[in-house]
Amino acid sequence: MKEMIQNLVDALNLSPDNVPLRLQVANLMMNEKMYAEAADQLSEVLKRSYGHTSAQQQLAECFYHLGKYSAAIITYEQLDFEQLPVQSAAFFIRSLIKEHSIEQAIELYRHLLMQHPQFSDEEIDRELRLGSSTDTGDDDFMMDDSSFFLEKPTTKFSDVGGMKNVKNEISLKIIQPLKNPDLYKAFGKKAGGGILLYGPPGCGKTFIAKATAGEIDAKFISIGLHDILDMWIGNSEKNLHQVFEVARANKPCVLFFDEVDALGSSRSDLKQSAMRHVINQFLAELDGVDADNEGILILAATNAPWSVDGAFRRPGRFDRIIFVAPPDEEARVDILQQLLKDKPVGEMDVKKIAAQSEGYSGADFNAVIDIAIEDKLTQSIETGELQPLTTKDILRALKVHKPTTQEWFSSARNYALYANESGLYDDILKYLKIKR
Repeated sequence: MKEMIQNLVDALNLSPDNVPLRLQVANLMMNEKMYAEAADQLSEVLKRSYGHTSAQQQLAECFYHLGKYSAAIITYEQLDFEQLPVQSAAFFIRSLIKEHSIEQAIELYRHLLMQHPQFSDEEIDRELRLGSSTDTGDDDFMMDDSSFFLEKPTTKFSDVGGMKNVKNEISLKIIQPLKNPDLYKAFGKKAGGGILLYGPPGCGKTFIAKATAGEIDAKFISIGLHDILDMWIGNSEKNLHQVFEVARANKPCVLFFDEVDALGSSRSDLKQSAMRHVINQFLAELDGVDADNEGILILAATNAPWSVDGAFRRPGRFDRIIFVAPPDEEARVDILQQLLKDKPVGEMDVKKIAAQSEGYSGADFNAVIDIAIEDKLTQSIETGELQPLTTKDILRALKVHKPTTQEWFSSARNYALYANESGLYDDILKYLKIKR
């Protein structure tokens, strides 16, 4: 085989622009595990045929086999992950694992499993999967057969700008009981329970949940509706039970349900639908009817608390309901500093920007800075010189992108004024400076 490869290489010397022949040579070399030589051939293909998808995929695989994981990642990131063959997607995920980019590996693995539910890879599974039996090992990143992940976050409260009230409430409910168990035991208070976070989208509800786990060195499971629901009757309930069982086997654990209103809609509205059974299962798991939930903090987030069944708010379930407002001025300064940290910046007064951006969420600031960057890229291309971001650029972008929280508050205001008998939404009125 090596003699045949050499003959083809000699032919390439006579016809260096023959791309199909180079690809054939590269394939033969990869079959013979001649990855360095194959990489050279594939690089030549890309010089002659820029953006050749197949060549990029093979080159990235060569980099992986050569132990050049960063180069493999950079090459794969130039391609559309959704269009990658399964084998290439697996090599991309393995490269991320090798470079300890676990969160990105988890995210891509989710996508791969959604496209190919039966996919299995021994190396990836060893790093990211949690077997169907509740494994209590010390692996920080695992996954079970229902496609949810058990993480060990390093993010802490100090990484979250603002949210003092939210941090205090969470601290009282979960952090202090773990740090002062005897004190809480004396008052008959257990560690654990449920907190429902509500507010406009993009204001950091998921981030604060993950930081809670990091603050107490706990495991973290983030669950979305697609992780739970199954087309077959009964399977959704089993999935939900399994999530709680994994959390119970890995205490202390923060179990986070995003968009819980989709799971916790009013049962009376659902009548006899299958979702009603899922909700009843959820309530039973929250109550810990057949299991011990001590040491588990169950956090949930919703943009529509008025759609959540009242049964979820009973004592022992989500008995603390916390409003997560758009970031205050101090938090906006922190967010801007973080987002601009690695960008080319000139004269920049983040305090001035923060003072003029009330109501903007963290997601809004991402959009604002993207708009400003696009303008600076256009200027840089026209002048031939890098044009750094300035205060004026960000302020100009603020006029283009209005805060998305305004629409949410338009709806929330009506609920706070006319469906607030228990005072549940008083924090919304306080934020809007409306007196009842």
